[in-house]
Formats: sequence, structure tokens, C-alpha cells
Amino acid sequence: MFSGLGDMGKMFEGMQENAAKLQEELESKTFSVKSGGGMIEVQINGKGEVLDLTIDDELLSDKDSLQILIIGAINDANKMVQQNQQSSAMSMLGGLK
Repeated sequence: MFSGLGDMGKMFEGMQENAAKLQEELESKTFSVKSGGGMIEVQINGKGEVLDLTIDDELLSDKDSLQILIIGAINDANKMVQQNQQSSAMSMLGGLK
């Protein structure tokens, strides 16, 4: 009976290690999203930090459009990070019975 608990404890430790490794891998990834037909490009890391922002010169004279496109690109990039986190978690939990 206790050996089963020990096995479960080892399995839980392994899952914790895998989760930490997956989180570390995700945080080291870079995601790139384009918005406005490629006129805005945002690069974000797995922590949700914006690393780079590229703006087409044509947009510099249209402040309102520029703001909307930047916000949209950042939100899309963050969604991409969240989806990656979810799929990583699901793949890790897929081995559970």
C-alpha cells in the first residue's frame, strides 16, 4: 500500500520537474505577430514581455490607427503565448490516467 504512495510521489515530482522545464522552455521562446497587413510587427517572449516593435513609416502620420494596430498586435502576441502555455500543459498532462 505504501509503495503505491511512494510511486505516486515520484510521479508527482517528475511532473513538477517537467512543468518547470516546460515553463523555462516557453519563457525562452520568441513569438512574432504582424498586424495591419504587416505594417506593425511585435515580438514577445514567453513571459509576455515585448522585445521589439516595428512600425511601417506610412502609419506614423495616423496616430489613431497606429495605436489600434499596436494594441491589437500585442494582444494577439499574448494570446499566442497563452495558447502555447495551454498546449504545453495539455501535452504534459496527457500522460496521466
